[in-house]
This record gives sequence, C-alpha cells and structure tokens, in this order.
Amino acid sequence: MTDRPHTPTLDLVNSPADLRRLSDAALADLARDVRSEVISAVSETGGHLGSSLGVVELTVALHAVFDTPHDKLIWDVGHQCYPHKVLTERRDRIRTLRQEGGLSGFTKRSESAYDPFGAAHSSTSISAALGFTMGRELGMDTGDAIAVIGDGSISAGMAYEALNNAGHEKRRMFVILNDNEMSIAPPTGAMSSYLSSLYASPLGMAQKMAEGFEAALPGPIRDHARRARQLVTGLPGGQGTLFEELGFSYVGPVDGHDMSQLLPVLRAARARATGPVLIHVCTVKGKGYAPAESSAHRYHGVGKFEVSTGEQAKSRPNAPSYTKVFGETLADLASRDPRIVAVTAAMPEGTGVDILGKRFPSRVFDVGIAEQHGVTFAAGMAASGLRPFAAIYSTFLQRGYDQVVHDVALQNLPVRFAIDRAGLVGADGATHAGAFDIGFLSALPNMTVMAASDEAELRHMVATAAAHDSGPIAFRYPRGEGEGVPLPDRGEVLEIGKGRVLQEGADIAILCFGAHLGECRKATARIEAQGLSVTLADARFAKPLDTSLIRRLMRGHRAVITVEQGSEGGFGAMVLHHLANSGQLDGRCAIRTMTLPDRFIDHAAPDAMYAEAGLTFIDIAATALQAAGVEVGGIGIPAE
Repeated sequence: MTDRPHTPTLDLVNSPADLRRLSDAALADLARDVRSEVISAVSETGGHLGSSLGVVELTVALHAVFDTPHDKLIWDVGHQCYPHKVLTERRDRIRTLRQEGGLSGFTKRSESAYDPFGAAHSSTSISAALGFTMGRELGMDTGDAIAVIGDGSISAGMAYEALNNAGHEKRRMFVILNDNEMSIAPPTGAMSSYLSSLYASPLGMAQKMAEGFEAALPGPIRDHARRARQLVTGLPGGQGTLFEELGFSYVGPVDGHDMSQLLPVLRAARARATGPVLIHVCTVKGKGYAPAESSAHRYHGVGKFEVSTGEQAKSRPNAPSYTKVFGETLADLASRDPRIVAVTAAMPEGTGVDILGKRFPSRVFDVGIAEQHGVTFAAGMAASGLRPFAAIYSTFLQRGYDQVVHDVALQNLPVRFAIDRAGLVGADGATHAGAFDIGFLSALPNMTVMAASDEAELRHMVATAAAHDSGPIAFRYPRGEGEGVPLPDRGEVLEIGKGRVLQEGADIAILCFGAHLGECRKATARIEAQGLSVTLADARFAKPLDTSLIRRLMRGHRAVITVEQGSEGGFGAMVLHHLANSGQLDGRCAIRTMTLPDRFIDHAAPDAMYAEAGLTFIDIAATALQAAGVEVGGIGIPAE
C-alpha cells in the first residue's frame, strides 16, 4: 500500500463549511494537500486521475466561495469529482472509489447531499443547473446553481441548447468553463495583484464586468486575455464572445491553478451577478503530478500505480481485447476497400478506430462529444456511397437514438454500428453499462443486429458489416479481452440471420446471443454432470432471427434457455414474440429467457456484477434444469 501523504491543512477540514473559515493562503495549502490525497487514493483504486488533478484548486475555491450544499455545484460528466468527494465528508471512503460497495467514480445523488445531480455522460450540467435555477425562482429551497463543464463537453449540442435557454431566461446562474486545452501565461504577479484588488473595488466593477472582463485589465494583460478569448470563441476584434451573444456575461480567462486569481473572481461574480455568468477557467489535466502532466492522454483513466514513478500495474492479457480485434480488422478491410471510413465521438482510442487512423488518417472522423451529429454524419456518408462504421459505446449510442431511427433506419442507409462496451463494464458502473442497445435497435425496421460471442466471431461480423449494403447493421461486443480462441487471418461474411450449433444434445438447449457464450459453456458442463445432454447454440443475430434454428430447438428439447448480456426486451423478447406469433408456445417445450434484471446494477468487478444480475453459469444451469423439471437442490446448484 502507498504511504499516506502528509496533509496537515486537509486534516483540519471535515466539510466545505470549514473551508470558509480558512485564509486564502490556507486554501492554497489545502489545495496542495487535496492533490496529494487524490494521487494517493487513485494509486490504490485506479480511476480518472488527470481530470481530477486539473480541478483541485477550482474545487477548493468553489466550495470556499459558494454555500454548498444549499448552492448546487454540478459537475459535468463527474469524472473530475474526486477532489470534490474528498472535501464533502467522504474522505474516509475515498479509497473505496469504484470498488464494490464503495464510492462511485462519478457524482451520484444517492451518495451525498453535495451531489445534487448525478452524471457520467457529458454536456448535461448546464441544463440541470438551469433547472435548479428555475426551481429557486419558483420558490424551491435552493441557492445558486453552478455548472462546471469542460471545453470538450461544451462542444456538444445539448450544452449550447442549454446556454441558449439560460441566456433567454436571464436568471442568475453560473457556468464555469474548465478549459484544459489552452494554456495561458500572463505575468503572474501582475495578474494576481490586479485580480486581488477587484473584490475590494467599488460597485463600479459590476459595470466593468458586464462590459467584458478583459476591458477592465491593464494593457499587456488585456491583450493576452483578448487573444485567449478569440481562441475559445473564434470571434475577432472587439466583438462580444459567443457566450455574450447567447446572453451570458463572460469573465475570463482565469488561471485555474492560481488561488489568488480564482478566489477574487468567484467572489466578485457571486457578489454582483444578476443574470447568467460564464467564467472561463484555464487548467492543465494532471496538474501537479509529473507523470500525468507528461502523459499523452493526461492519465485520463488509470489502473493502480506506483506514486513515485507513475508506473501502472497492468495484468498480462491472455487474449487480445475485443476493441483491438475490431480496430485491426477494420484497418485490414479498409486497406482493400477505399470506401470504408470510421466515425467516432471523442473515443478514437477507446473504440479502436485509432488503428485505422494511423494507417489512413483522412478516413477517420472524430466528431467530438456529439453522438447525434456523428450518427447523421455517418448516414450522409452512407448516402454518398461510402461504407461508414460508426464506432460508439453502447451507453453513448443512446444519445444518438433519434438519429438512428430517423436518419438511418427510416431511410434504410447502410451505416455500420460498431457497439463497444456492450453488457456490464465494471468500475464505471450503471452509467456506462451497455444494457439497452439490443432492444432499442431490434425494434427498428430495416435494422440488422448481431452480437459477437468471441473475438473470432467479431472478426467475421466486421467483415459481414462491411459487405452489407442493403441497410443499417449493428454488431455488439464487450469491453476487455476475448476468449483466447484462434483468430482467422480474415473474417468471413456470415449469412444474415443464421446462427450456429456448437454441440448437439437431446434434453436442454441453450441459445446464447453474444459474449456470454463462455458462461453458457460452463453451464453446459454443469448440466451434463447431472446426466442430461445439452445443445449449445450461438444465435449470432437478434434481428433477423434464425427462426428455423429456434423451431428445431423447440421441437427437439424439454427446455430452451436464451441468454444475453442485455436488458429485458432484447433478444429473448424477440424470440418470445416469434414463438407466440407462430404458435410454438403451445407445445411441451419450456422456454426461459435470461437477461439483465429490471434494475440498475452498481459498480463492481464485471464478474461480481453478473453475479448480482443472476447471470453466472450456476444461474444458467439452475434455470435450465428447473425448466426441464429436474430437482437441483443438493447437487451443487441451490434450489429455489
């Protein structure tokens, strides 16, 4: 275990109320202690380190200036909230981050009154803050609302919709733009001393703030601030910023790591704001920890690591990850088909399309945190004759669902959806679980829906999608390493709507859709140990269903069990609809569907989450035996 850091000022703090009794110098000391505590904690748990280190001073300043939790501090995404959790009565549990039964890696309403709005997807904070603001205006017992949103998150359409609405309402609220892409380096001493004087200045400063923050600055600093403003807004000369055009008073840029700048600006804004204010704060991801600052991705997500070196502890993989197999297969196909392109929404590495990007950079398009745009963009490319792959996590594809329906399925355009992070994902928890895509995609006319049971099947499905020009097609696969099966050099084009039988039996049939096939194999062995024979089949397709395979299984077995890593209303529901409409539910064969339960499952190791979901091989075997009328108590499988 890492030695605990020396944190004398943090040791005096139990809640944000304690911060408001500290001097500005002590608050700067506190920020140093909080940074050390976060580094130490994440070294033991893993998590989103770079983003959290980037907002340490900002977090301390916000809690010192505003009256949280009465004032509502809303973190966009929430992956940068570790310093916030340390300061809001959760320091004693900070080393349980992302662990089973421990603190969430994001903000979570049920966890603390200091988390007024849960998050893990981006670009929601301004909308939520405006909701709290209107609650206050209509008599609810809430104070100011403060949204902290990053420069990446504010690029999404939802953020601009909220800015436009907030500017129209003209109500007092605060948006902190946490800009960690642009570095500012004005004469630190001059800026610090000047800003320190603002809070003590007469009321005329309110007018200066309304006219534009940089207009109130001394010459050289004003010129630098104007250049920074133009970098953010793209607006030249003396024009107002985009934010001002939307109705916000724009304040900034401010060095987000200099407490002598942050504190007076936040105090002045809180004291004098009458309408919506946007405060532009510039920060550095990974600030204060050299390995994170020097990392290409600023230690966005890390495993456990050694604090002194930054070296991460990594287990040796037994098989390539599904993501890598997808990326390499796509790049190979693209080398032979110039029509293949890829679209991703701010996740080139996470989805594996960076592999294609390294070989063919002009054929990979990162649209930023804009899944809606990304889906329709891909639809336009499909309409042009290209073969676009939209590589989007299952949980993020939810954000582009209207576009999948209206712009892709309705027009029957051949967009290929590569759906990573299907199923339960571990430490990121319920917010990132790919639970719903089977159901929401299978409901759509013209859509073909596949799921890979192992990495070889994924290679086949990428090839199948590339060759499928008659309409939209989707294939899903989980996070993490594959099953370790041999990989073919090239994928085969599968027959649409046809599954495969892996072994034949006479008593029970297990029909698996997707990557739970390994658990189904273990369940098969457990059932066979009871003297029954099992047919094990891989459905491959949820839509169109292999109806001939389903009929064969129903006719030849005492029980058929469907298994999937998705919610109710997915593959099993499609099978039941078919059986009901074709009269096959009237026979002697019992049918059971095994899905994720109708509840959200908290973060834990993936195996523990599937155990909580009732989807282990023991659960599958018990369900199958009970459906077949076999007594299971006392044979290693608990009776109900």
